[in-house]
Amino acid sequence: MLRPPALLPAVLLLLAVLSGCSSTPTDPTAHWSVQKIHSEAQDEMKGGAWDKAIPLLEKLEGRAAGTPLAQQAQLDKAYAEYKNGDRGMAIATLDRFMKLHPASPAYDYALYLKGLVNFNDDLGMFSWLSRQDLSERDQKAAKESFEAFKELTERFPDSRYTPDARQRMTYVVNALAMYEVHVARYYFDRGAYVAAVSRAQSAIADYRDVPANEEALYILVRSYEALGLTQLSEDAQRVLDASYPQSDYTKSGFKGKDNPWWKLW
Repeated sequence: MLRPPALLPAVLLLLAVLSGCSSTPTDPTAHWSVQKIHSEAQDEMKGGAWDKAIPLLEKLEGRAAGTPLAQQAQLDKAYAEYKNGDRGMAIATLDRFMKLHPASPAYDYALYLKGLVNFNDDLGMFSWLSRQDLSERDQKAAKESFEAFKELTERFPDSRYTPDARQRMTYVVNALAMYEVHVARYYFDRGAYVAAVSRAQSAIADYRDVPANEEALYILVRSYEALGLTQLSEDAQRVLDASYPQSDYTKSGFKGKDNPWWKLW
């Protein structure tokens, strides 16, 4: 019986390795200058090709390491990831930037962008398509957004980003309060009046002078009434009348969602 030559396995292995090497994609940026990579990345971003800009910005950050351009590449990468829908990646990039460059003149922008990434994490901004607002969505991102904006306004009160951050903080506080009211209304609609009272009271106690308090007070009025606690219901009604003398809740009951409070922009 014929036997294959002893060298045949080694030859086959070498051919396989060579075949694998030939299929390895080449890096078109291998011989590009830092300036060319930067220019190409900027062009991709301007064209909205975020997925193409991200790898270019990663290369730019590595090749320009230790320079202001590398820092800018990090921030641009975070923005591109944010625009590309990669919220987790954008937050990770920003956290790394802030850890590596605590004295950067762009630190205020990093905080602002971090707040913005969470603020727009499908939280209901411009949500006329779904008719659902921030207060009805997951609250974790909203709270993280608030904390980033809060740090920005406290550390950099004169930053160009601070006025907008303050406005967004107001929105988030209103939304968090409204979340409590949504839960209270949920319990009320299901006849769980004690639970409805508890959540409405939490909204009033934790978030002062917000639009949600009007509905929270009305839920107290109706819940106490349903529980047969007439005196408490009347007390809550007096507070509602004094705080919101023209309240539509007193006149017409619960509101619909055609004109929600949260349309600030």
